[in-house]
Amino acid sequence: MDSRMEPPSARIEDGVFLGFVLIVSIAFALVIEPFFAAILWGVIAAILFAPVNQALLRIMPLRRNSSAALTLLLIIALVIVPAIILSIALAQEATIFAAKVQSGEINFARMFAQFQASLPGWAAAFLERLGITNFATVREMLSEGIASSFRTVATQALQIGQSAFSFLMALGVMLYLTFFLLRDGPRLAAMVDRAAPMRTAHRRALINQFVIVTRATIKGSIVVAIVQGLIGGIIFWALGLPGALLWGVLMGCFSLIPAVGTGLVWVPVAIYLFVTGAWVSGLILAFCGMFVIGMVDNILRPVLVGRDTRIPDYVVLITTLGGIDLFGFNGIVIGPVIAALFIATWNIVTKMRSGADGLEGPLTEENVSA
Repeated sequence: MDSRMEPPSARIEDGVFLGFVLIVSIAFALVIEPFFAAILWGVIAAILFAPVNQALLRIMPLRRNSSAALTLLLIIALVIVPAIILSIALAQEATIFAAKVQSGEINFARMFAQFQASLPGWAAAFLERLGITNFATVREMLSEGIASSFRTVATQALQIGQSAFSFLMALGVMLYLTFFLLRDGPRLAAMVDRAAPMRTAHRRALINQFVIVTRATIKGSIVVAIVQGLIGGIIFWALGLPGALLWGVLMGCFSLIPAVGTGLVWVPVAIYLFVTGAWVSGLILAFCGMFVIGMVDNILRPVLVGRDTRIPDYVVLITTLGGIDLFGFNGIVIGPVIAALFIATWNIVTKMRSGADGLEGPLTEENVSA
């Protein structure tokens, strides 16, 4: 029956029901908000390892539980266990480094004094024109700031240890959810597909874009970060620089930021090595930073990602930084995904307007995602 012929009471009831749907949905979001990160990474793990689960299902098609369980064990062996071991080692390294700073074994004031003494005349004159002449105060501020930073790292490591129960609970939720997403993923996707109040071509294009961008972001960012951090840590260790594991992890984290990357770590260290007279180590680090660590991103990222995301680099940079600012570490994935959905949505709007103006044929799933 035409909605215009419905009695006013029916329209009121429909409005009340829609309001109830909105309230229940908001309440549900608030309930699961404490486990937002666990749910997000559970979905990401299920998307990334879905091809593995599908391959196992082709081998044993009637054993969905076994396939999902084997895939989950693979996730634990390849991702969870190495991440826990690395976190423990990193916490120990940060604590040792902080202890060396406090004991004076690593003396930042002396390092800055060496840096000041090695400055050429033009550089000293330039800093004097800028008003930076009280190097003693600057050294004290920087030394105290760096020492305070490492004390904070050590404190956070202790707090993480004290909050192990919360971490294990979130990890358990993530793994539990991942199992069911692997087992029932196609059925759940079909339910979402039927329930979403959008045209079939629109919702399928957006769902496909979400899956593609999530996979591309993880493959093109996390894998590259791991490789660059590993290579950077090995280079620092080979040069005898203290805290090689810590610097390697920092390079891996910074490599998640497009266009900036690992240079935020190795460039200042290379400059320090040059000005303190360690020319050989500085040259080796600069060469490896530009032609080894830097080339990893240029070689691996196109191979792992290809043209899946179709997002300009500047958009990836801005949305990654914005996502980190809003969502913390989770923003590394959320930012580019939101950007991809934004672009896909406006592509749909463009196709709809073009079709309405008679410039193109009917809207289909293929040309929406093009």
